[in-house]
Amino acid sequence: MKYYLIAGERSGDLHGSNLMKELAARDETAEFRFIGGDYMSEVGGVMTVHYKDLAFMGFLEVLRNLGTIRKYLNLCKKDIEDFSPDAIILIDYAGFNLRIAKWAKKKNFRVFYYISPKLWAWNSNRAYKIKRYIDHMFAIMPFEPDFYKKYDYYEVSYVGNPVVDAVNSFTPDEDFIAEHRLKSNHRKIIAVLPGSRKQELSFILPDITKVVKRNQQHHYLVAAVSNLDASLYDELRELDNVELVTGNTYDILSIADAAIVTSGTATLETALWDVPQVVLYKGSAISIWIARKLVRVKYISLVNLILDEPCVVELIQEDCNPEKIEKELNLVLDKPTDYSRLHTVIGQQKASENTAIGIISALKKEE
Repeated sequence: MKYYLIAGERSGDLHGSNLMKELAARDETAEFRFIGGDYMSEVGGVMTVHYKDLAFMGFLEVLRNLGTIRKYLNLCKKDIEDFSPDAIILIDYAGFNLRIAKWAKKKNFRVFYYISPKLWAWNSNRAYKIKRYIDHMFAIMPFEPDFYKKYDYYEVSYVGNPVVDAVNSFTPDEDFIAEHRLKSNHRKIIAVLPGSRKQELSFILPDITKVVKRNQQHHYLVAAVSNLDASLYDELRELDNVELVTGNTYDILSIADAAIVTSGTATLETALWDVPQVVLYKGSAISIWIARKLVRVKYISLVNLILDEPCVVELIQEDCNPEKIEKELNLVLDKPTDYSRLHTVIGQQKASENTAIGIISALKKEE
């Protein structure tokens, strides 16, 4: 069977690649075409667009790039028609993917969603669109099936969380400590996960740099991403107690004593490695103002959202400053976070495997 996948950011690329592996393991005829990134390319198939061309963060940034987004929407629709897939698999990335879903349903394509958009955070009425356009939702948050029931949409399965799969399947590099000369200095190791978008780094890195300069007693490992301009990290790169590491985020987390993390999937990854963390979020003044008017959740980190209680510290906009980051970092170093309840709530289901089984089963019923 032929599968067309759409992932609009790094985490979607990673989880999409794992889903592709599971589909291929169960379908010898599987053909893939996708909007995604390097992880998905490693599995195989044809990449139409790299997600870095679509990674716009915040309301203002999306508005500024509507023309570009529209261009890629049209390109994607034509590409899908030319490929004529048995299934379209949408991975998060709601603004783009829900437009594709509406169009695809009119064209009578089978449409599945893996990793629900965060409708419970804002614009929850889009759940009605999900109900109309999506054949089945494979959710990765344990509370999402109940959320959709409020909108009379029952084609929703909690399949587990793919971050659990990724962490459980990862084997740390035994030579990582030696290669990065970390054992001899006896400093605390601080993981810095500043995000994968240019806009995130431009807002967050200046504050992190000030914290690093004022806390020379620690060693900082910065998880850099290869698809961004290396110059974004220049000021940090020049510091003696900082090392930039590309493509080894889990190796960093496996040895970290604490972490400074930009809000996103990385907050859950950090928690599943049992690393105490301080969560940051900062954006343009206009984007934050709009978000505060529209967003209806109490928390921004996945850890706190899943638990529905404050487990990790969140520093947002005005509170995201060097003084508070430094203070909270020292606090979590002194008193590590207890993530035991998170492990229980999120469970150990294999999300990619369960989703692949669900999609193939649904397609076979239509034959």
